This record gives sequence, C-alpha cells and structure tokens, in this order.
Amino acid sequence: MMRKIVATVIAGLFAASAFAQATAPKADAKAAREVAQAEARHDKQVAKADAKVEKATAEADKDVAEAKADAAKSKAKADKKAAIKKAETKSDKAEAKADKAADHAEAKAHDQTAGAK
Repeated sequence: MMRKIVATVIAGLFAASAFAQATAPKADAKAAREVAQAEARHDKQVAKADAKVEKATAEADKDVAEAKADAAKSKAKADKKAAIKKAETKSDKAEAKADKAADHAEAKAHDQTAGAK
C-alpha cells in the first residue's frame, strides 16, 4: 500500500510540474507583452517631452531673434536722431560763426565809413 501512495505522490508531482510548465509560457508571453506595452508608453512619453522641449527652444530662439531685431531697430533710430542732432548743432555753430563774421565785417565797414567822414 505504501508503494501505491508513493507512486501516486510522485505521479502528482510530475503532473503538477508538467501543468506548471504548460502555463509558464503563457504567463511569460503576457509579461513580455506588458513589458513591451510599458516600453512603448515610455517611448511615447519621451517623444512628447522631446517635442515640447524642441517647441519651447524654437519659441525662445524666435523671441531672441525678435528682441535682437527690435534692439537693432532702436539703435538705428537712436543713431539717426543723434546724427540729426549733430547736424543741427553743426549747422547752428556754422550759422553763429557766419553771423559773427558778418557782424565783424559790418562793424569794420562801419568803422571805415566813420573814419572816412
């Protein structure tokens, strides 16, 4: 009788091990599929994050370019105003010098006229 019990236990162990091996590939396939899906989700999230970074970088580059253009425009405008102011100052100085020379010439002519009388 003991032999029958031992034989039954051994047969049960073999059957259990065979059943466990039969279900293991299904579990491995399911786990592999879940891992693949998780990796795909991760890759998708990384791609989205990279796209956001690229978009933000492009917008920042655009903003920098606009700021540089505005700065160049403002500088050109300031340079133009400075040139106009310089030209006006130069013109005023020349006019003052011409007035002074005319006054001097007029005074000299007046002195010569007064001396001739």
